[in-house]
Amino acid sequence: MDPAEERSHSKKQKDYINMLSYSCDSEYGIPKRCACGGRIIDEDRVKQEYDTLPGKRFFTCANYEADGFHYRQPWVIGVQEQIESLTKRLEEAEQLLNLMPSLKNQIETLEAQAKGLTRQVDRLTAEVYNLTVQVADLEKLCFD
Repeated sequence: MDPAEERSHSKKQKDYINMLSYSCDSEYGIPKRCACGGRIIDEDRVKQEYDTLPGKRFFTCANYEADGFHYRQPWVIGVQEQIESLTKRLEEAEQLLNLMPSLKNQIETLEAQAKGLTRQVDRLTAEVYNLTVQVADLEKLCFD
């Protein structure tokens, strides 16, 4: 086999494998778009024998074909995964909210310390100015 042709074949194979993994990884939760770029529709598969019970629901690509490159995910699984994801985000937000009072106290403490340090800097600046004036006066007495 020609090395250039072999390289081209291996690149195509790698792209194909990457596309499959991207497609699988993106099927978590409620899909927004299909890997092919198609829009997702809610599909009801209705059984003719049961007219009073709703059919099974799916999130399906508008261009769906059973070739493995388009989404057709059961509605229940997508919603369950989405709820789990939102629950996890909610728990993280609650943890952050629980930290807020202690962070607020720390901020107030740091602001008070900053004010105290600002006062000390002002006082030291005034002392340095007074010492500079005294040194200037002593230099006048000594060198005049």
